[in-house]
Amino acid sequence: MAARGASLRALLRAANALLQQRRFHAALAVLKGFRNGAVYGAKIRAPHALVMTFLFKTGSLREKLKSITQATYTHSRNLACFVFTYKGLMALQAWLQGKKIPFHSFFAACIGGWLVFGENNPINSQIIMYLLSRILFALSRLAVEKGYIPQPKQDPFPLVAALIWGTVLWLFEYHQETLQPSLQSSMTYLYNDSEVWHDVSDFLIYNKRTDSK
Repeated sequence: MAARGASLRALLRAANALLQQRRFHAALAVLKGFRNGAVYGAKIRAPHALVMTFLFKTGSLREKLKSITQATYTHSRNLACFVFTYKGLMALQAWLQGKKIPFHSFFAACIGGWLVFGENNPINSQIIMYLLSRILFALSRLAVEKGYIPQPKQDPFPLVAALIWGTVLWLFEYHQETLQPSLQSSMTYLYNDSEVWHDVSDFLIYNKRTDSK
């Protein structure tokens, strides 16, 4: 037992010594990036899938748990693979050119996005739309910062909020099929289901009656 403990301590010391070697830093960063992508993807997707599944989806408990597990696994795997690909390509480009330049980041992310997130499925679609909204805000701020567009005299956020809500509700009312399924479900719950009730039970307590009345 003591010998086994000593062996484990020796192995741990060897691993820690390896992690301190600067020559292996790029490769180790790729591996840790894979680890962090997997963990972060699971942390983000699991609670979201849990809430959305139990709030909107029908089926048995086993089917719901399976759906949550699959969504969490897909998000975790894809994010881990993307970080691994991106950091690997960044390290390779820096090694080939002897230095790191801004284009490396764009190119590596494009390749990773194509390989990992190129499949059009609900998980990837949500991630891409999440990024798109933040990119538009960031590019707007960058354009002001660089002087490409003048600094607004007033905060433009109220106008942006008005236009976004006006557009999304117009699409929901008249072109619902163009919206993402999860957004359709959310809006149906908020705006369509609130038009229907039979008595106080499905007016205040439940959204829809489950009996055969």
